[in-house]
Amino acid sequence: MALESRIWGSVPFAAMVLVECAEIGVSTISKAAMSRGMSHFVFIVYYNALGTVLLFPYFIFQRNKRAPLNCKLICRFFLLGLIGSSGKILFFTGVKYSSPTLSAALANLTPIFTFLLAVAFRMEKLDLSQPSGQAKSLGTIISVCGALVVTFYKGPAVLMASLPHSGFKNQHIHSEHSAWVFGGLLLAIQCIVSSSWNIAQAATVKDYPEEMTIVFFYTLFLTIQCSVISLFVEWKNPSAWKLELGIEMVAILYAAIFVSVFRIGVHVWCLHKKGPVYVAMFKPLGIAIAVAMVVIFLGDALYLGSVIGSVVIAFGFYTVIWAQIKEKKTVPDNEVQRLESSIQRAPLLPTDVTEV
Repeated sequence: MALESRIWGSVPFAAMVLVECAEIGVSTISKAAMSRGMSHFVFIVYYNALGTVLLFPYFIFQRNKRAPLNCKLICRFFLLGLIGSSGKILFFTGVKYSSPTLSAALANLTPIFTFLLAVAFRMEKLDLSQPSGQAKSLGTIISVCGALVVTFYKGPAVLMASLPHSGFKNQHIHSEHSAWVFGGLLLAIQCIVSSSWNIAQAATVKDYPEEMTIVFFYTLFLTIQCSVISLFVEWKNPSAWKLELGIEMVAILYAAIFVSVFRIGVHVWCLHKKGPVYVAMFKPLGIAIAVAMVVIFLGDALYLGSVIGSVVIAFGFYTVIWAQIKEKKTVPDNEVQRLESSIQRAPLLPTDVTEV
């Protein structure tokens, strides 16, 4: 039983690591598709529409088993979709003007914003007098500092890739500074939107714990909202809606499966099981994954700054994990102490109270 409990306890950890790998893959492949002329507005609509179709059978088959829906819940789903559509447009526009590497680096701002919002809305407790609270705060700062090291300190090459350099690096070098700053600004704003989405999603799951139903309506409303925006933006360019076989189709299929279905489903489930800060704290891991993908798939070299930054990120990451494990162990101990104290103050209570 203990082994089985440990295995199931590690499922959220493994799932969130896979989510980060999938997210970096989506930003990379979408950059390739957009560099070949695909509209990022149309891309968002198509892959979310396909994701809605993939989720529709579950919604139909589970209609008699899930909790009833009401107008208030539908409005909350619509609001989630509105926040999500804003975040998607900001993210892919930022990637278009910058690069997947910058998006992975700036995504590490999400833990800070989420942590502050969670504390503000009393969804997360921060007690700096406790070692766990100090470790959680310190781990967040260390992780973000590691991401900054990866981004801004390159250093000498420690591993030369055998693959030829791809066009991504050339695009990064020759991109205009104004476009790079504009893309970074959009990505930074997207981090704030993403943090707000985490908080709103956690509150929704708390009131309606049907994760996949929330995912279905979120994806449906996001598709509708982005379709309206895309029609307005691309109304003079009807050819933008035409798809060609190749990287564009692959990008849509990949994003529909790993973003609209897998990533959102795992996020909602982990938000329900672990809370918003736990989900956001996996963001610093994304920059290390991005470095690995650059070396393996894009043929870039591995530099000293990437190695140092990745080690710092891992240290901060596991510091936060330790803090959360520490908090879980502390809560039962405190409950036992409070129970024993109440029994001592009320000795006339039956002795079997301690067995409850």
